[in-house]
Amino acid sequence: MVTDGAGGKGTWGKLLDTDGDPHLDRNDPNYDSGEEPYQLVGCTISDPLDEYKKAVVSLIEEYFSTGDVDVAASDLRELGSNEYHPYFVKRLVSMAMDRHDKEKEMASVLLSALYADVVTSAEISQGFFMLLEAADDLAVDILDAVDILALFIARAVVDDILPPAFLNRAAKILPESSKGLQVLHTAEKSYLSAPHHAELVEKKWGGSTHITVEEVKKKITDLLREYVESGDTAEACRCIRELGVSFFHHEVVKRALVLAMEIQSGEPLVLKLLKEAAEEGLISSSQMVKGFGRMAESLDDLSLDIPSAKALFHSLVPKAISEGWLDSSFLKSSGEAGEPSDEDDEKVKHFKEEAVTIIHEYFLSDDIPELIRSLEDLAAPQFNPVFLKKLITLAMDRKNREKEMASVLLSALHTEIFSTDDIVNGFVMLLESAEDTALDILDASNELALFLARAVIDDVLAPLNLEEIGSRLVPNCTGAETVHMARSLVAARHAGERILRCWGGGTGWAVEDAKDKISKLLEEYESGGVVGEACQCIRDLGMPFFNHEVVKKALVMAMEKKNDNMLDLLQECFGEGLITINQMTKGFTRIRDGMEDLALDIPNAEEKFGYYVEQGKKNGWLLPAFFTTGAEV
Repeated sequence: MVTDGAGGKGTWGKLLDTDGDPHLDRNDPNYDSGEEPYQLVGCTISDPLDEYKKAVVSLIEEYFSTGDVDVAASDLRELGSNEYHPYFVKRLVSMAMDRHDKEKEMASVLLSALYADVVTSAEISQGFFMLLEAADDLAVDILDAVDILALFIARAVVDDILPPAFLNRAAKILPESSKGLQVLHTAEKSYLSAPHHAELVEKKWGGSTHITVEEVKKKITDLLREYVESGDTAEACRCIRELGVSFFHHEVVKRALVLAMEIQSGEPLVLKLLKEAAEEGLISSSQMVKGFGRMAESLDDLSLDIPSAKALFHSLVPKAISEGWLDSSFLKSSGEAGEPSDEDDEKVKHFKEEAVTIIHEYFLSDDIPELIRSLEDLAAPQFNPVFLKKLITLAMDRKNREKEMASVLLSALHTEIFSTDDIVNGFVMLLESAEDTALDILDASNELALFLARAVIDDVLAPLNLEEIGSRLVPNCTGAETVHMARSLVAARHAGERILRCWGGGTGWAVEDAKDKISKLLEEYESGGVVGEACQCIRDLGMPFFNHEVVKKALVMAMEKKNDNMLDLLQECFGEGLITINQMTKGFTRIRDGMEDLALDIPNAEEKFGYYVEQGKKNGWLLPAFFTTGAEV
């Protein structure tokens, strides 16, 4: 008999004998329940996006069955997860594309319903861009996908939920061979360029149970005109309610305001109607703000027909806010609380025009001193935040070279012309209008976050300034999310190097190179170099806006090497006008702000710095503000 022993006769078998099925006797005095066989139970970790996708499909299916816009809007609002709204837009349209015309029409109507109240314009734009990116895949399952998606985009443009500029912006990003580009060309040539295209697009999916947007607009105009003649507010409110388009009440607001300007004798009645509709909850606060916002955007065109339109509108806004039926947030969203937005102000108009010209010239010449001279010639420092907004907005719509140039220019302008408050206010204005910017620039939020992070890395802003900027924005708005993104970028490992390279280097890396060159020239001077040669090297850098780095590094080296000859170099640079008083003050301020960290490496840093400040005061290197405010100049 052959056995599978482990050592032969008299042994106890293998060390680990796995043969056979071991039997456990629960009645055995030595029974251990821990020896019982056990099963590993798998646990699925849920992905929030997966959960959202499932919920969205169910929501859309239910909507296609019931046609209840209000329920669909309420369900989407309850889902939360606003960051996934672009996916909802993509899913709604892609599901409708594979169904009958009725569902296609319902999808378009639902998007109009959700616009402004639930889904932002930027989220709709992003959703449609995701559809364009997926057009090649959609075409595999839906034969006429290109034409259907083109019609959805044209319909969104006609319904005023997608800006016409979206087509050009998206076309610049999509690959030339993609179906998405074909979609855009079809939307432009076959639908949006056709005669009477609005009517054509609105009726393309005929047989819908919903009235078209154009028909709603006509009904709104008719009921408002009847109201101005009759003065029956209750009847007008009933008619608005019967329209059953609560998502489109911003159109009621806009057309009512236009009518008040066209028939000025009817203005009191119109304002009375809007006030009562707001108090009854018939027109929501967000729809009222949206209506006023659309009115503000169309003032230039309206002024061609009604010359006094702007003056009339600006007189209506404070009245509506004081009476409580227009939320004061309108002032922020329209820019009236920050950027001077009254186009009748010739100074503001002139400044904006000149600023655009100066920025365009800078992008061509890369001549920072010339730009600073041009800006100083305008003699309008109160509009410095407006210039910053224009600079970054124009750069965002260009290539990486211009973005890099804009960041380098901010370093130059800081302390030479712009205060930290100017820069903070400029970024606040940019972020307050982030949603509007996203309509024209698809990746606007990421670009703005990079500009903010770069400003911190370049010492134009302090990290605390990001908190200040965030505190001045509406919570959870696109701008606030952008600030959060910028904080994350700055906090990441090796953030400085990556952010400096974010636009591929170019002129921006001159700043980093300059730091190395400054360190080397100071080391050469400290080891016995000639003052004249050191000054020439600083001059050759060609970055006068960055001379505060020379001051900072010279003072740190003087502390480390215990060599006060560095002060002689600074005196020579100051005497020649090579380093300005602004740059000198900026360098000293940076040392003072970083003193806590510096003292860890140089124990007597504070004492030495006190001596350098006395020398600086004696030689006239520092601005009075350095001593009086203790704040960064």
